Amino acid sequence: MDLGLTDRTYLVTGATRGLGFATARELVADGANVVITGRSEEAATKAAAALGERALGVAADNSDPEAPARLVAAARERFGRFDGILISVGGPAPGTAADNTDDQWQTAFETVFLGAVRFARTAAAELGEGGAIGFVLSGSVYEPIAGLTISNGLRPGLAGFAKSLADELGPRGIRVVGVLPGRIATDRMTQLDALSGDPEGSRARNSATIPLRRYGDPAEFGRTAAFLLSPAASYLTGVMVPVDGGARRGF
Repeated sequence: MDLGLTDRTYLVTGATRGLGFATARELVADGANVVITGRSEEAATKAAAALGERALGVAADNSDPEAPARLVAAARERFGRFDGILISVGGPAPGTAADNTDDQWQTAFETVFLGAVRFARTAAAELGEGGAIGFVLSGSVYEPIAGLTISNGLRPGLAGFAKSLADELGPRGIRVVGVLPGRIATDRMTQLDALSGDPEGSRARNSATIPLRRYGDPAEFGRTAAFLLSPAASYLTGVMVPVDGGARRGF
């Protein structure tokens, strides 16, 4: 199936590893160009080099108000166009309502929430018909996840913002989607399993609650996200798509 990605250009934030990198890799494999960001120039450049000549790595902090416009400009300068964005950030600090600090909440709000809003607003102003804006969110959009209170507080708000944005941008032919990873085998999931003190046991217990009985591979997430950003998904907008092996029990 031709996704229609050839020579289109996408910005993928937080893409030096994990789910962002997996998505950038799938976009490039289908003929798209990507601008990927990381916190350091070294990490961004190294990740882009691994993807080849269709990738450009740029250092950027999602909480920097000037980053969105600078990155869209970089996409246009290097590849001559800008067709969409996947807004992916690292997960906020784990913890409970009792032990997460004000500083942790503030940092997460600036990067996970407000940073994502800024990137989406900038993209919305720059995209034309056929453009796409994707948010990497979490299953916590629908139900809280134990030990991830900050994520439980911020992700549903971003889903609401994405849904509102989809309504506003639909008449211009611009789509907005959310991608909700479940337990995908990334460094972040390794970190969360380690918090139990028994990483292997934690993974086995969690896998037993997933109908497919395993954690997902980052490439499985990347293929889904690439499809949602592509012209092949041209009649999908305002949706939240779980990539979780069936873990979510709701319809």
